[in-house]
Amino acid sequence: MIFLEACVFVTILVGFLATIVKKNLLMKIVTMDVMSTGVVALFVVIATHSGLVTPIARGGAFDVAYADPVPQAVILTAIVIGLSIQTLMLVAAMKLARDNPTLETPEIDQKYL
Repeated sequence: MIFLEACVFVTILVGFLATIVKKNLLMKIVTMDVMSTGVVALFVVIATHSGLVTPIARGGAFDVAYADPVPQAVILTAIVIGLSIQTLMLVAAMKLARDNPTLETPEIDQKYL
């Protein structure tokens, strides 16, 4: 399980560092998606630690510890919000691409700042 947590942290770290290092706007959008995928995977890995069962009554046994469904709903909401934010960023990049021959951030900064 520690190996899985380490892979998730590496995914988040790679996404974060690539967002800082990359100069192309589309690559920044992709690396931000990698980072958000790592965060969602981190929540999934943390949720599997407890060993709780799903909240479905099995044969009338109510004495076991059930998993809370609220974090699952929060993660689904985070996935949907992440997808909509990524879509908005891609639309903004498309509008910038109409005016600029390149999507390199230093050149966009020179033109608009």
